[in-house]
Amino acid sequence: MNTKKPITRLAVSKEESASRFDPEINNTPPLPPVNWSAVGESAPAPISTPTGDLPKADVIVITWAEAEWAAMEHVFCNSAASMKYSARNDDSWSGWQKYDKGVPRVQGWDYWGSYRVAKIGNKTVILFKSNTHLDYPGQQYLAQMISRFISTAKPGLILSIGTAGGARTGDHIGTVNVVHAGTLYESGKPESQWPEYSNAWKAGWSIISQTGFKKLLFPIPTTTSDLQSLCKQFNQSYNTSYSLDELNVNNLNMGDASPGINNLTGAGTSLLTTNSFVVATSAGNYNSFACVEMDDAIIGNVCASNKTAFGFVRNISDPVQNSALPSNAQGNWGSAIYDAYGLYTSYNGAVAAWAVIAGS
Repeated sequence: MNTKKPITRLAVSKEESASRFDPEINNTPPLPPVNWSAVGESAPAPISTPTGDLPKADVIVITWAEAEWAAMEHVFCNSAASMKYSARNDDSWSGWQKYDKGVPRVQGWDYWGSYRVAKIGNKTVILFKSNTHLDYPGQQYLAQMISRFISTAKPGLILSIGTAGGARTGDHIGTVNVVHAGTLYESGKPESQWPEYSNAWKAGWSIISQTGFKKLLFPIPTTTSDLQSLCKQFNQSYNTSYSLDELNVNNLNMGDASPGINNLTGAGTSLLTTNSFVVATSAGNYNSFACVEMDDAIIGNVCASNKTAFGFVRNISDPVQNSALPSNAQGNWGSAIYDAYGLYTSYNGAVAAWAVIAGS
């Protein structure tokens, strides 16, 4: 990636990235071909993608990190084949175009992101892997990018999808929460004063509610032995001595047999957007939010100002952390779980995003 800061779910700096260990797990099955026939639907169809500026589109779907991009590529562009685990680190995909039209001059950052166009039924959908983030190059550029999307492509809906930290204390790794509101965390201010950006969009649930939809999902392949190994690697790397029970609070890092997909648009639940790594814990400090992530409230603000519908489909790649642990241990363990399983959690999130679009 051509950015000053390598962007992951935790948006760490180069120095932090170099000091973090690269977790390894043994159970790394490929992502399977998507069984579209289980819900009586056809695969999304990639179409010719123009260069230069964005074409008109019904929907724009934005994702953020490499593992999320790989899952998007698999579900929306190449679902007939399996995808190997190592693809989570790939930083380019065939058929995608770099989008740098009108990009401002900022040192170390010179394009908005990469895009590809696909058809979902009769809807034209722009798939977009963002290189523009709230933490870098900053809020004004992220807002400018969304404004460009609205003025150029004129979408009826903008969806942000991808990984997030857990906030609700019952959400296991791989849970997908769909919301239509984002709250912007503001340090030093009480939660009651944090701005919330909401809209009337409701997620289409006709496909997800089908019995056959579960056949499209892929249970997060967590195993006790892999989590024990991650715990051992973690302690060796950070010179700590935590038990797996301490790190894996309430066994939330063990995936459900069938990943939960929750429509929270009816309840009006908001997610929490931060410009730094904020940890939600087992004490329930942010339990009223759907998840914690790093961009979406800015999208909501711009879309609301322009009367464009928006929604967020976020998968829990690192559940809430043990409130009894120091904050650095909480963040480092969340990072390890995300690095190990983010491709798998992102796959189910991408399938849910497709279903929301196709079912609307």
